[in-house]
Amino acid sequence: MPVIHLPNFRLSNLPAAAAVLLSCVTGAVAPSSALAQSAKPIDPGTSVSARPLDAAPSSEKSADAALKAGFVERQKVLDQRTEENNYRYGVKQHDCYSKFFVNHCLDKARNEMRDARQQIRQEQLALDDEQRAEHAKERDQQAAIKRAQYQAEAPQRAANEQASQKAFEDKQRQNALAAAQREGEAPQRAANQKAYDQKQADYQKKLDEARARGVQDAQERDEKAQRFEQKQQEAAQHRAEVEARQKEAARKAQEKAQQQEQERQEQLKLKQQQQQQQQQQGK
Repeated sequence: MPVIHLPNFRLSNLPAAAAVLLSCVTGAVAPSSALAQSAKPIDPGTSVSARPLDAAPSSEKSADAALKAGFVERQKVLDQRTEENNYRYGVKQHDCYSKFFVNHCLDKARNEMRDARQQIRQEQLALDDEQRAEHAKERDQQAAIKRAQYQAEAPQRAANEQASQKAFEDKQRQNALAAAQREGEAPQRAANQKAYDQKQADYQKKLDEARARGVQDAQERDEKAQRFEQKQQEAAQHRAEVEARQKEAARKAQEKAQQQEQERQEQLKLKQQQQQQQQQQGK
């Protein structure tokens, strides 16, 4: 078995330390025993009043808080006793290795540690049982309160269900009335649809005719443009011919004038020659 080393601890001080530990343990056990004895068992005949969850009296809340605080305090005491028991066992183990009958001393220390641990365990089990009983009591109270609330809300739920059923029936009647109205309006809707279809067909026919007229008008405009272009070309050609004839006439007139001038010059020259001949004959 391993030896526990305690720093700054002398063997000569072991009896005094053990006495101090025993006095501490005795003082810790007494309050825990008192708390264990002061814990009241659960009364199975306790009744739960039907009230909301947040309507518990302040006295009950304070009692529950005190009870839970007592559970916490008792748990702390048990944890402290467990630590002290382990510490005492370690100290006794350390002391046993300085004695002649080591095994006997170790067995005695182990038995004392186990006895103390068993006592602590019994008190721990009792505390756990009380806590479980308290939790069960709280669950029962909450369940009873919820059942009471559910029962108290039963008339309101019934009224809500009745109102929902009435609203559903009203809606069903409205749907049936609307269906009958639609069925009665079916011939009129059919006539309206037929008139609408005829109107759409007439509109489509007019649209097709307008498109056809548009195509025809475009063709006529193209033909007119072609005729206009042809007339323009013919007019240009006529102007060119007129200008050519005018130029030809001017040329011919100029040639005729030149020929006449030439003939006049020749006649004038011939006349001058005749005059010269007459003058020579007169001499």
